[in-house]
Amino acid sequence: MPVDLHPLRMRARTVTGEMAESYGVNEVSVFRETRQAAHLAIDIDGVCRMPELVCDGVLVATPAGSTAYNLSAHGPIIPLGANLLALTPISPFRPRRWRGALLPSRTRFRIRVLDPDKRPVSAVADFTEVRDVVEVEVWEDRTVSFRLLFDPEHNLEERILKEQFIP
Repeated sequence: MPVDLHPLRMRARTVTGEMAESYGVNEVSVFRETRQAAHLAIDIDGVCRMPELVCDGVLVATPAGSTAYNLSAHGPIIPLGANLLALTPISPFRPRRWRGALLPSRTRFRIRVLDPDKRPVSAVADFTEVRDVVEVEVWEDRTVSFRLLFDPEHNLEERILKEQFIP
């Protein structure tokens, strides 16, 4: 059965003011560039929900990408068609018990770098990297879609289900 997917759109602003945009089918991640942890703030739909997150990084994953980097970072597996996105921290230090959130696919994320000079951060949409960012916006771009076709013997929905019930 075919599945229609919408990619994430990333808009990143660098310390020099340059803007970069890219698409991510699996995820958009924000990650520290040095050995020091990143200090980030996260806004959800224009409201600051996480005033300070100290971590290696954070990612926003689509259902199609939820079994990739997101799963390795202990994020949830999201069924295709669930209309959800995963917001998953990467090696969070503070707050210690925060494990991320599942949010509606219409959510707009803004990740702000709190100390970009001392703790530089890069943003990556699948394979496109932007270094030295100060702010990253992420949203599902519903104006763009593509259809995944599957071999009836090996569909992605079945693989996602199997991933959740490993013997």
